[in-house]
Amino acid sequence: MNSIFKNAIVWLLLGSALVYIFNIVDNSTSSKREMISYSQYKEEVLGNRVAKITYKGDQMTIFGERRNDGSRFETKHPIYKRDEVVEAAINEHKVATVFEQPEQPSILSQLLVGAFPILLLLGIFFFFMRQMQGGMSGRGGPMAFGKSKAKLMEGGKVSTTFEDVAGCEEAKQDVQELVDFLKDPTRFQKLGGKIPRGVLMVGPPGTGKTLLARAIAGEAQAPFFAISGSDFVEMFVGVGASRVRDMFEQGKKSAPCIIFIDEIDAVGRSRGAGLGGGNDEREQTLNQLLVEMDGFDTNEGVILIAATNRPDVLDPALIRPGRFDRQVVVPNPDIVGREAILKIHIKKINKGPDVKLRTIARGTPGFSGADLANLCNESALLAARKNKRIVTMEDIEEAKDKVMMGAERRSMVMTEDDKKLTAYHEGGHAIVALNEKASDPIHKATIIPRGRALGVVWTLPERDKYSHTREYLEANISKAMGGRVAEELIFGHDKVTSGASSDIQMATKLAKDMVTRFGMSKELGPLTYGENEDEVFLGRSITRHQHMSEETAKKVDIEIKKIVDQGYQKAKKILTEKMDDLHKLAKALLVYETLTGDEIKDLIFKNIQPKASTGNEDEDKDKEESSALGSLGLKPKPAI
Repeated sequence: MNSIFKNAIVWLLLGSALVYIFNIVDNSTSSKREMISYSQYKEEVLGNRVAKITYKGDQMTIFGERRNDGSRFETKHPIYKRDEVVEAAINEHKVATVFEQPEQPSILSQLLVGAFPILLLLGIFFFFMRQMQGGMSGRGGPMAFGKSKAKLMEGGKVSTTFEDVAGCEEAKQDVQELVDFLKDPTRFQKLGGKIPRGVLMVGPPGTGKTLLARAIAGEAQAPFFAISGSDFVEMFVGVGASRVRDMFEQGKKSAPCIIFIDEIDAVGRSRGAGLGGGNDEREQTLNQLLVEMDGFDTNEGVILIAATNRPDVLDPALIRPGRFDRQVVVPNPDIVGREAILKIHIKKINKGPDVKLRTIARGTPGFSGADLANLCNESALLAARKNKRIVTMEDIEEAKDKVMMGAERRSMVMTEDDKKLTAYHEGGHAIVALNEKASDPIHKATIIPRGRALGVVWTLPERDKYSHTREYLEANISKAMGGRVAEELIFGHDKVTSGASSDIQMATKLAKDMVTRFGMSKELGPLTYGENEDEVFLGRSITRHQHMSEETAKKVDIEIKKIVDQGYQKAKKILTEKMDDLHKLAKALLVYETLTGDEIKDLIFKNIQPKASTGNEDEDKDKEESSALGSLGLKPKPAI
């Protein structure tokens, strides 16, 4: 856009200069003549003060020159009458008379005037077409529809290296061969080995697939072409295939090089999945890509790297060996990887001496590299909001709570009854989690509204888990039912609220997965049910069948209800036996609002009150009471 403005400014300056010069010349010539009326001209002629008269081509404009001082004047002759008196005086005084012929425009000027509108329209058309197709950047001009939009970064201009990538050591080892080949191709050719023509990087969003590709280019010091999958297809037919051809032609000229296609699923989706077959623009682009990767014309020295988080939708012909010879999985990092990623991002902020990366890594299971980078940035923003010079562990913990549970909504107005209900609801979750051996340890409990929830009980696993036992899943269902059961036991059946809707939804989903996916139902056995319940993709669901009869579906519903009911009854049993613990925890949440896992354990098992002080004068008196029931004025009501 800068070049557009520069060109526009230049043309405006030139036009202004021409207009200025024309006005100066015109004014200078006209300023030498005096404009007089025809009556004054007549007096001048009759008084014999005119030496010369020049009639212009139209014979209406008269230029005159005086006898005494040689000054010039100009006047207009009336068109409606002939002045015989003036003519006689001119002849009598022998005034020199000159008649100029009318000026005839040249053929060139006539052609220029006639063709000017057409030339103007053509100029505007080419200008806009050039801008739409990126012609101002120097590639192609107005007809460069089929030119590739891949951005070329010459070798040595990519500063990213493998040191900037952490949390995916296995993936880095897989792509290290590409770097070695680009640096020394003969090393592999001597042994008869061929470098993979294509590498497909697969993984969840934010794990560092694009960053790893940039690191490959930076390590290899080779030309690097970067393009997105959506840059191929546009409104014109055949543009995508043409851009693929042009991209590989550029790659051949710069070989050995790397071509990186980000989000390849935009152009590499399965063909022929729509109704009635398909021959659309996207499929033509994919066909050309298949030919360029493994066709009659080999592209030696051109390595294609692609990244996607949807490998399930890619065409089988695209991901076969010979095209993408290797698939590199870039998963979410484990605890060691998270610590390594944090070391990279923590360098960008001023951290305090109390920041322990191992502790942060342990408390962030399931976080991707992008999530950890966002965590470090959020902690820096929170510290800056408090006018701190360094980022402390407290800031990082607060940022972690904000990222995982949502921002605190302290401005939300809640009545005392709402706070009591929320305290008992979250207390029910916490008490059940404490008494379930297979449940994850409690990390934090709060009744401060966060995100869309009025309160949160947050459990964290002690280590990264990749599979779950039946005991663990049943414990999570019981924990989810704990809030609903606590409301029913304390406030009665009629006072149960809709706050447990998300808990019920989660418990139902877990039970359904146990029955239909994990094969954990004795009645139905280790079979998979409900294959047709995945999201619809490109019409595939039309050819899929429901492998479950109505009778089986009824059994599935019965088993799901049985598992959820068992979790409900288990939570009810725990809370009935631990009623005093529930009251004690609910009272503490009402006083302190937020409790850590260690504080909850000390309160329940050791009867140690949290260290945080709220300035409540009745706190000591409340500590002496055997139960929090009387202090809150509540009595347990039997469940219906």
